[in-house]
Amino acid sequence: MTLAEPVAAVDLAAAKAQLLREGFAIVPGVLDADACEDVRRRLWRAAEESERRGAPTRNIGIDPNEHNVRVFGLIDLDPVFVELIQHPLGIELVTALLGPGFLISNFTANIALPGSQSMQPHSDQSIVVPEPWLQPWSINIIWCLNDVRAANGATLYLPMSHQIAWAKDAPSDLRLGMRPFEAPAGSIIAMDGRLWHTSGANVTEREERALLFGYYSRDFIRPQTNWNASLSPQTIASLGPRMHAWLGLGPTANISLAAPLAIPS
Repeated sequence: MTLAEPVAAVDLAAAKAQLLREGFAIVPGVLDADACEDVRRRLWRAAEESERRGAPTRNIGIDPNEHNVRVFGLIDLDPVFVELIQHPLGIELVTALLGPGFLISNFTANIALPGSQSMQPHSDQSIVVPEPWLQPWSINIIWCLNDVRAANGATLYLPMSHQIAWAKDAPSDLRLGMRPFEAPAGSIIAMDGRLWHTSGANVTEREERALLFGYYSRDFIRPQTNWNASLSPQTIASLGPRMHAWLGLGPTANISLAAPLAIPS
């Protein structure tokens, strides 16, 4: 996979500041056109492999119809997803919001095909921890494999909704005031886990909108995926120490990667 030229440090600094202030940031040009197409092809093969393993990718109870293709457990389906989930730029944004003590909670894909409709509005942090949501304890790094715009199903978000601490304070109609995350292929979108959002509807005739969702959370929160149970022995054996720690594959938890492991005598 060929990565695009490194994003300028000043752009990354601005992205971090926007993420902290507004609950999101868009960084374009992380993957070049060839890399986007390569990952997109691998994603469709991963969807086929998921079906072969007995894990359906459509009509799974999340979306209103069958025009969304959902692929779970990407890390076990192709090495390219192992590379992307630990991409240095993505990790920079994760640590800017969560600090160094985080785990990889999930890595999934949503391919919105023409005719796909919008799911229920939600915040990802509200799914994994009870209110109040006073601190950013989770984040999504979204990889755009196609040009993303409102018409082909761009994710819709409610501006500044990462400041909502209690469900009672959320607007009665969360869709009112939502805006689309529009970005060119190869961009990543960093989204605070408290930001309320939903999938957009793809109203085009022929366009596909493929997004990858790398979900990270603070290390005291149980990951959405039990990696010890879901990853194959072959995948686990291929991962380095850092990924073992980020996936919680070892016997310990909440220990800094830099801290020595104390073994009782």
